[in-house]
Amino acid sequence: MTPVDISPDHNPLRSSDDRRLPRIAGPSSIVIFGVTGDLSRKKLLPAIYDLANRGLLSPSFGLVGFARRDWSDDEFRQFVLENVRQHARTEFSEEAWRELARGIRFVRGEFDDADAFDRLSGTLEELDRERGTRGNHAFYLSIPPRSFSEVTTQLRRAGLAEQRDDAWRRVIIEKPFGHDLESARELNAIVESVFPSDAIFRIDHYLGKETVQNILAVRFANQMFEPLWNANSVDHVQITMAEDIGVSGRAGYYDGVGAARDVIQNHLLQLLALTAMEEPLSFNAKDLRAEKEKALAAVRLPADLSLGTARGQYGSGWQGGEYVRGFLEEEGMNPHSTTETYAALRLELDSRRWRGVPFYVRTGKRLGRRVTEIAVTFKNGPEYLFDPSQRASLGPNALVIRVQPDEGITIRFGSKVPGAGMQVRDVTMDFGYGHAFTESSPEAYERLILDVLLGDPPLFPRHEEVELSWKILDPVEEFWASGGRPETYAPGTWGPESATALMARDGRVWRRP
Repeated sequence: MTPVDISPDHNPLRSSDDRRLPRIAGPSSIVIFGVTGDLSRKKLLPAIYDLANRGLLSPSFGLVGFARRDWSDDEFRQFVLENVRQHARTEFSEEAWRELARGIRFVRGEFDDADAFDRLSGTLEELDRERGTRGNHAFYLSIPPRSFSEVTTQLRRAGLAEQRDDAWRRVIIEKPFGHDLESARELNAIVESVFPSDAIFRIDHYLGKETVQNILAVRFANQMFEPLWNANSVDHVQITMAEDIGVSGRAGYYDGVGAARDVIQNHLLQLLALTAMEEPLSFNAKDLRAEKEKALAAVRLPADLSLGTARGQYGSGWQGGEYVRGFLEEEGMNPHSTTETYAALRLELDSRRWRGVPFYVRTGKRLGRRVTEIAVTFKNGPEYLFDPSQRASLGPNALVIRVQPDEGITIRFGSKVPGAGMQVRDVTMDFGYGHAFTESSPEAYERLILDVLLGDPPLFPRHEEVELSWKILDPVEEFWASGGRPETYAPGTWGPESATALMARDGRVWRRP
C-alpha cells in the first residue's frame, strides 16, 4: 500500500499558524445570512475575530451581515463588537478589531427581496474596490434549510454565484442536511443547481475539533496502534456523545428531529467513519472522502431493530441537586411527542478489517455528564498465566479518545500491583491537550471558516457522505415511527433500560465516562 504523505505540504492536521507554512487566507469576504442568530453571535462572529486576531485573515477581508434589522453599518459593527467581547477565545486587541471593523458592512433585507440582493451585490463590489477583496466571496447560510432555495436563487439572479476565472464564490451550509434521504437529495439538488459541487462546503463543526482530527494522527502516524486496529485485536468500539442538559429553549426545533437525526446521522457517523476507514492514499480531500465513504457504505444495521436499537425520553426528577422538568414538560413541547432524547444503535461493518466487531453509538440529553468520546476496547489476552483471583481487578485494554470536554487520549492496560504477590489491575496513561501543548486549541469554527477561505475541503462532508448516513438511519427512524412511545429514563442516569439490555445481549456493558 502506498504510504500516507504526512508532510506539511499535504497534512491537513498541521497547525494553523505553522511558521514554516502559514495558512493565511487571501483577499476575500464572508456574507452571513442569519447573522443575528445564536450560531452567528456565539460562534461565527467570534471565530472570524479570533482568526483576524491570530493574523490568519488577509488585511483585505470583508464581513457582511444580511438580516431584517434596520441597522446602519456602524450599528452592525457595534453588534459584532459586543459579541466578540463576550464570546471570543483570544484576548481582545484594539488594533485587530480596528482592522477588521474597516471591512464590516450590513445589508438590510428579506430573503425574497430582490432589491436587497442587488444592494448586497453593490456592497460586495464596494468591498472589492475599497478593501481589495478581488471578487472572492463566501456565503454562509446560517438559516433553516427551507430558505436555501430562495437565498441561492436570489444569489444566482444577482450574479453573486457566478464562478469566474479570476475569483471564487463559495457557499457554506450548516446542518441539518435534510431530515431523511429524500430531503437530503432534494436539498443537494437545490444548492448544486446554483453552485458547483467543489464550491459547496457542508459544515459539521465536530470535524473541526482538534481531537477529532487527531484520530487520523493517532492511527496513521503511530506504528503501535494501526496493526491492532482490526477485528483480530478489537473486541468492540463505543462512540458516545452525552449531554447533561435538556432541550430548554429548543423545544420547537427539537420536537420531530430527535437525538438520532440531530447527532447520530452527522456527528457520530462521521466519528465512526474516521475510526473505521482504511488508510487513505493521502490526506487530501479526494482520498480522505473516498475512504470515509467506503466505511459508511460498509455499515450494516442489525437484522432485528427491536434488539439492536434503543430510544428514550428523559423524565422529570432530581439531577445535580436540582429538580428538572421532563422532556414532555419543557416549555413549548407537544405533550404527546414521541421524539426521542436518547438513541443507541448497534452497527457492524461488512469489511475484512472489521467483520464481527460491533460499533455501539449512543447519544442523549439529561445524562450523567457531558462527554464525547470514542472507546476502542481490545480483546482479552491469554489468561492461563493468571488465576481469577490475580486478575479480579483487570478489565480489557482500551484506547479512549476524548473529544470533549477534557480533550485528550487515555490508554487503559494491566499492571502488577506493588507487593509480594502477583496481583494485576487496571492503570491508565493519559494525554491531555491542555497539558501537552502550550497553545490552546482553536475553536472548530475557526478552523473550518479558514479552510473555506483557503478552499481546503478535507474536513467537509460531501453529499455522498450525507446520503450514506441517511441510508443508515432512515430504516431505524421508520421502525421507531411504528413502534409506539420511547422509554422514559430518569435525568442524571445513562439512559433507558433498553440501552443496557442492548449491550447485555452481547455480554458487554456501556462505559461510564
